Amino acid sequence: PRVPRYTNRLINEKSPYLLQHAHNPVDWYPWGQEAFDKAKKENKLIFLSVGYSTCHWCHVMEEESFKNKEIGEIMNKNFVCIKVDREERPDVDKVYMTFVQATSGGGGWPMSVWLTPDLKPFVGGTYFPPEDGVHRVGFRTVLLRIAEQWKENRDALLKKSQKILEALLLSSEICVRGQESAPPSKEVMATCFQQLSNSYDEDYGGFSKSPKFPTPVNLNFLFTYWALHRTTPEGAQALRMALHTLKMMAHGGIHDHIGQGFHRYSTDQYWHVPHFEKMLYDQGQLAATYSRAFQISGDEFFADVAQDILLYVSRDLSDQVGGFYSAEDADSYPTTASGEKREGAFCVWEAEEIRALLPDPVEGNTEATTLGDVFIHHYGVKETGNVSPMQDPHQELKGKNVLIV
Repeated sequence: PRVPRYTNRLINEKSPYLLQHAHNPVDWYPWGQEAFDKAKKENKLIFLSVGYSTCHWCHVMEEESFKNKEIGEIMNKNFVCIKVDREERPDVDKVYMTFVQATSGGGGWPMSVWLTPDLKPFVGGTYFPPEDGVHRVGFRTVLLRIAEQWKENRDALLKKSQKILEALLLSSEICVRGQESAPPSKEVMATCFQQLSNSYDEDYGGFSKSPKFPTPVNLNFLFTYWALHRTTPEGAQALRMALHTLKMMAHGGIHDHIGQGFHRYSTDQYWHVPHFEKMLYDQGQLAATYSRAFQISGDEFFADVAQDILLYVSRDLSDQVGGFYSAEDADSYPTTASGEKREGAFCVWEAEEIRALLPDPVEGNTEATTLGDVFIHHYGVKETGNVSPMQDPHQELKGKNVLIV
């Protein structure tokens, strides 16, 4: 292997995510006293980037920005740059994600936050494209603007940071009002059921348009609600919503029909095109929820899905010494000879690949139909691929098919 042009202090870390960034031109520090002292001594802002090793958009931002020499120089000149693995430091992630969600109305990874030298956040977001676009300000522009603000309007920036923190602290305080007790559980359950009913997607299941996450906690609530209201129309509706959602997810592309298990979430309303990482905690919760669906409904379909998930975990996420891996990467090699990973490459198919793998004729059929033809029909495979360009901003899935029943 060729000698890397750059090596930063992340090379001494154990985290696979931090090690992925050890050869960026960015002068990364791990979260710790050395970085904090440097920020205070040089009176520099901190740029904090949080992600994890199997996250697709974390890889994208690294390729576009953190591997870019010119952007690296801007970062090194103006900021103390800290990298955090959210799987290694969920405590740090939680603090700053709360800030990002409260101030931007959304969250996710990679998380990008700018802090004062004493670790107080004042601006944050998630993924930034490297350059300005029609709808988004680019990462380079954001870096330069923030650096300029720190030079020209430092006091105003510190005041803003203090005000945001005070507002956040106020909103997160739990106020005890005299002897007032918590609202009755029946009332809470009724409100929760109503909210899920109002946001329910009748056609495809789930509780949002897009993106769609599995959220087993919602489905488990609906099962409990049904158990307590079996004889009412609301109880029947709760059960119908939960079972329909689980069925649509299992038929969808978020479910890996060949490799088993479930991907992280669907980018569309139909559970079709996912982000392809697979998380251990999703498999654990979904296996329990599908088992519960089988226990309640008696439908073998749900038992099969639970077995499918557990087969995937035992085969691919279990280590021989007894532990479990936390996730499987969204990006993979298209072929054994490929040198570059692409999103979902291991999980997507071309029509001709399927025909080549399943050439046998269907017994007793007079029209020369092959097993490949049946498979292609059943899983919605198209000659030109079945992924909309809207769901594929980097054109990594062009001509490919994500299997969906």
